[in-house]
Amino acid sequence: MIATYLKDFVQLIFPELCHSCGNSLVDGEQHFCTTCLYELPYTQFHLDAENKLAKQFWGRVHVKSAVAFLYFTKGGKVQNIMHQLKYNKQPQIGVELGRMYAKELRNHDHYQKAEAIITVPLHPEKLKKRGYNQSEQFALGLAEVLEIPVLNDILFRVKSAESQTSKSRDQRFDNIEAVFEAKTPNSTLKKVILVDDTITTGATLEICAIALQNIGIAEINIVGIAFTE
Repeated sequence: MIATYLKDFVQLIFPELCHSCGNSLVDGEQHFCTTCLYELPYTQFHLDAENKLAKQFWGRVHVKSAVAFLYFTKGGKVQNIMHQLKYNKQPQIGVELGRMYAKELRNHDHYQKAEAIITVPLHPEKLKKRGYNQSEQFALGLAEVLEIPVLNDILFRVKSAESQTSKSRDQRFDNIEAVFEAKTPNSTLKKVILVDDTITTGATLEICAIALQNIGIAEINIVGIAFTE
């Protein structure tokens, strides 16, 4: 009883806030309020093999599937979530989003039968500054529900790329072409999930997929937190 009163007092002084809208959470809510969970812009890409994201890779690199959990728009709730995840030291947001999306993906063979999850790596300097890779946190949530491992010793970032913000898809591709390398795994690995956070042109994932294919990985399924049209 005393512990309950103490918890209520702490929450009164330091309320837990929704990472999407910033409002206080009530009992039973974690990370996101019920309203935001209902209103978030879910893509439902996993229900459409020919979704907008998947089409970005057509004719460029062969991937088995490509999906993202949420739509990203400037000034929207998903931008707030991604800002909290990447810049406000809130790695648990990525884990929770991964758990949420994996509950949708686990009913599809592409993801349930994958042998491992590989994340787009951060440059070591950025990783040191941030303290964690936001894509890896999302991958950990996926892995928990799908019950497959996250492998961090396959794909490497060998140098930093210039800012991608104002570049076209082709310019982004040229900018990052020599940024990533893949290391042949100790065991035979043929089917993987490749994870990134926010996907815009898909250029980074295209390069990563090519690197993975070059070491013999035949089936690549792309999963992102958010997709920017």
